[in-house]
Amino acid sequence: MAKKSGSKLPRRKEEFTYRGQKIDDLKKLSLNELADILPARQRRKIKRGLSRDHRKLLAKMKTRDVVRTHLRDMIVLPDMVGKTVEIHSGKVFNRVTIMPEMVGHYFGEYAMTRGRVNHGSAGVGATRSSKYVPLK
Repeated sequence: MAKKSGSKLPRRKEEFTYRGQKIDDLKKLSLNELADILPARQRRKIKRGLSRDHRKLLAKMKTRDVVRTHLRDMIVLPDMVGKTVEIHSGKVFNRVTIMPEMVGHYFGEYAMTRGRVNHGSAGVGATRSSKYVPLK
């Protein structure tokens, strides 16, 4: 029986492609050329121009390995693959390592704002059936 490797990353059988292009080819494209490949909403955002904050984040990502941001509406670009981003969820920063499969998605998709609710059991008197349960 083979040992499992210590990596949590999924194993790929072949190199990842986005709309038929490999990541290395996507990195060579300009922002406008990349926009033509992305879905409509992301294409519209890039064609209208990224805000000053978004451009500042892109500049930071080129120089640093880990970047903290509140920009949940930033699009994952091919240049970001392999970097680590801490995305604010409204309460804490969630650390996310950008993988090739994330290209074209938004940062906010990887930092959930609502936690999972685990309800406890009902207390005494909370239901009609507990009306007949003796309290002592």
